[in-house]
Amino acid sequence: MKIKLFIGLSLFSILIQGQELPDSLTLNEAIAYGLTNNRSIINADRDIQKAKKDRWKTIASGLPQISSEVNYQNFLEMPVSLVPAEFFGGNPGEFSELTFGTEQNMIGSLKVEQLVFDGSYLVGLEASRVYLSISENLFEKTHLEIKKLITNLYSNALLAKYNIVFLEKNKASLEENFVEIHQLFKNGFEEEESVEQIQLSLAQTNSRLKYAKNLLHIQEDMLKFVIGYPIDSPLKLADELDDIFNEDLYFISLPNTDDIQNNIDIRIADNNVKAEALLLKLEKSKALPKVNAFINRTYTGNSNDFTFGDSDQKWYGSSLLGLNVKIPIFSSLGRNASTQKAKISLDQAKTQLEETQYKIRIEVDAALSDYQLSIDNYYTEKENLRLAESIERKNQTKFYEGMVQSFELRMAQVQLYTAQSNFVAAIQQVITNKLALETLLNQSNTK
Repeated sequence: MKIKLFIGLSLFSILIQGQELPDSLTLNEAIAYGLTNNRSIINADRDIQKAKKDRWKTIASGLPQISSEVNYQNFLEMPVSLVPAEFFGGNPGEFSELTFGTEQNMIGSLKVEQLVFDGSYLVGLEASRVYLSISENLFEKTHLEIKKLITNLYSNALLAKYNIVFLEKNKASLEENFVEIHQLFKNGFEEEESVEQIQLSLAQTNSRLKYAKNLLHIQEDMLKFVIGYPIDSPLKLADELDDIFNEDLYFISLPNTDDIQNNIDIRIADNNVKAEALLLKLEKSKALPKVNAFINRTYTGNSNDFTFGDSDQKWYGSSLLGLNVKIPIFSSLGRNASTQKAKISLDQAKTQLEETQYKIRIEVDAALSDYQLSIDNYYTEKENLRLAESIERKNQTKFYEGMVQSFELRMAQVQLYTAQSNFVAAIQQVITNKLALETLLNQSNTK
């Protein structure tokens, strides 16, 4: 048992090692990898395969069905029949005991059945196509959501790296300031409070930097999980933020929001209407007759010993051709109730479709508004960052010239750090809002 387990683990290890994992991925490559290896997409694809099998099962039920049957009987005690004794010259009113047949017999039959007409079968064929389409729509919905999630996670990881650059730059600047101010303090040209202000800013920046690095690690692990990449394997993000967020390309045009019919939820609701319409047709078809044809061929062998495999065994054959017609006449209004119920379900599906269309229209308008506002906010925060950098530089100069106190310099630095954080958040919001809008319109694009 231990040897088998060892061999099994060895083979598994070889299989894992044989799989070549990419050591770096661009955003588009990460999306392609994820759309192949994400577990939700894999299961959604399996649902499509199941729907295809169900469709073929429906088709096959209307094709010829062939079955065979073999019955073997061995009488341990032969049955006895009583017949009037006078048939054999006996006294009237008396009975003679007779045994008929052989101790063993075998009957083999072959039956071929063919559906001639069944209204529910015709409806079922059409319904299987619609249900397959619903499975494909659900797969596409999963596809869109996973693509959006991968793009968001990849972008968030790049933004975390971008934020780390800001923080490391701030840390380097503060460390340089600390050395200079501490030297001035030692020489009696600066107060101790100035040193403490810089120490406070440096400690807070170090804390933010540590948090940002942990956040980057979490974002990368989440990205690996979603795309189906081994968590313990290293993965480099090949793209930089500028590769996926370029102002000249990103804001060149807005998505077309006039046509919302390609929205996946609307298409699912529309297919649901078709499915309910078919269920109504199915209930109506139950009032139609069902016709089946069949051919049955039977062979019977009899013997007192088991000689059914011998070449000289005698077999007696019989053939039967038949037609089975089932005509529904009266169901105590049961079929009518089922038909009315199906009609109500169809009306519900139509109302749900209308509601979904109105809902998606509102969501698209809201998403477009959010996207446009996030663009405006991006430009605002970009300008705020430029101003905060300028103010901080001026306060640095004024501080060393003795024109401002350390507290004023710290306030300018805090204002700069806030502007940096807001700028990163503004980029993130633009990317998130654009993805949400494109996903609603089913126009998702990675560039």
